[in-house]
Order: sequence, then C-alpha cells, then structure tokens
Amino acid sequence: MSDPQLVDRAALRAFQGEVGSGYARILGYFREDGIKSVAAIEEGMRQRSAAALIIPAHTLKGESLQFGAGPLATLAEHIELTARGCVESQALPDILVPDVWKLRGLFDETMTALAQDGAAPAPPARSVGGRPVFGRRTFGTATR
Repeated sequence: MSDPQLVDRAALRAFQGEVGSGYARILGYFREDGIKSVAAIEEGMRQRSAAALIIPAHTLKGESLQFGAGPLATLAEHIELTARGCVESQALPDILVPDVWKLRGLFDETMTALAQDGAAPAPPARSVGGRPVFGRRTFGTATR
C-alpha cells in the first residue's frame, strides 16, 4: 500500500481503468521519462540555467498528474513556474536549489508508491466493438 500523501488512489485507479493492461508499460515509460526529466533539471540547476529547467519540469508535472502523483506534480510545477519567472526577470535560479534537491527523492518515493499500487489488478479497460477506449477517444476505429 502506498503513502496516500504521494498518490491520489482514486485518480490512479481512474487512469488504470483507462489504460487497462497497458498500465505497467506506461508506468515504465513514465519512469524512464521521469529519470531523464529529473536529471535534466539537476543539470540545469548545476549550470544555473533557469531556461534549462522549464521544459523537463513541465513534462514531469504533466506526466505526474496522469498518475495522481500530486506532490510530485506540485513540486515540478513550482520549479517550472519559478524558472519561468527567473527567465523573465533575467535572474539566476538559485532560489530553486532546495526544491531541486528534494525532487529526486520525491520522484523515487513516488515511483515506489506507483509500483506498489500497480501490483493491484487494474479494472479492465473500457472497449467499444472490441477496441480499447481511452478517455473519449476510440482507437482503431474510423471516425466520420
């Protein structure tokens, strides 16, 4: 059972219901992308480049929200928005050092929580005519 503070279980279950048996694969992609985003944020911080923080933080925020990982999404959004402010004011992003320092640990804890929650069987994906439905879109069918 994961820490309820790290993952919104209702949001995660809804996402699992949408992706069905593809959850483990998508979680793997999120892990890979997240590792790259965290590394890029850390490298941007080492270079003291606010601009280098924006895209990986934005990516991490969006992907975290899909999995119900609110605290990780919130921290990534804070880094993104603060970095944007630094770019606009031409300031160094030094104020973000403590937040970037926390990011990797929070990412690792979140991934552990998601892996534990993913061990529970996800509800089956919805389908229309035998084809999976993700959200409101049906993949593999012609639209008119």
